[in-house]
Amino acid sequence: MIWKYLLIALIAYLLGSISTGILVSRNSGHNLREEGSHNTGASNALRVLGLKGGAMVFLGDFLKALIAVLIGKWIGGLNGGMIAGLCVVLGHNWPVFFGFKGGKGIACSAAVLTTLFPLQGWIAAALCLLVIYIWRYISVGSLTMLASFALLIMFTQPFWPTAVWALALLALGVYRHRSNLERLKNGTENKIGQKAK
Repeated sequence: MIWKYLLIALIAYLLGSISTGILVSRNSGHNLREEGSHNTGASNALRVLGLKGGAMVFLGDFLKALIAVLIGKWIGGLNGGMIAGLCVVLGHNWPVFFGFKGGKGIACSAAVLTTLFPLQGWIAAALCLLVIYIWRYISVGSLTMLASFALLIMFTQPFWPTAVWALALLALGVYRHRSNLERLKNGTENKIGQKAK
């Protein structure tokens, strides 16, 4: 049984390490790690590459996480899917193929949440979009998604391992957004459509 979970973790991590942002930006003559927020995720791609580039990066990151979770579920059931979900986010955030410098894992997390727990995941995703629409901060919407998902899971699923897993995803998101949180505190966080300060 252990070898199954180790195999799932490895496959998911390697899938996560495929950086859609770097691949798309290279074809556009840009380098996301040197422009904007220097992040390789969809939000920086939106800022640097525009709507089309941002959408392509989001879709690529979403699909790689979806594939990882489906493989995990196929090999190891729900627990295998959760392991895959966590590891694909880890791979996206710290990709072995790109010097362990990646994104913040939100597009990947969105795929993980909505695939494994559709009801809670889509409610959390809807809250994310609502927050972004009202306040125009992608970072706030992203953390709202992870926090609301963790809260919903805590009330609807067993604490171990499911709620602990959801809290781990939230902790990863908060850690990767620590610079955004500092900018929010200082009033210098960028809104959608606003040039980087």
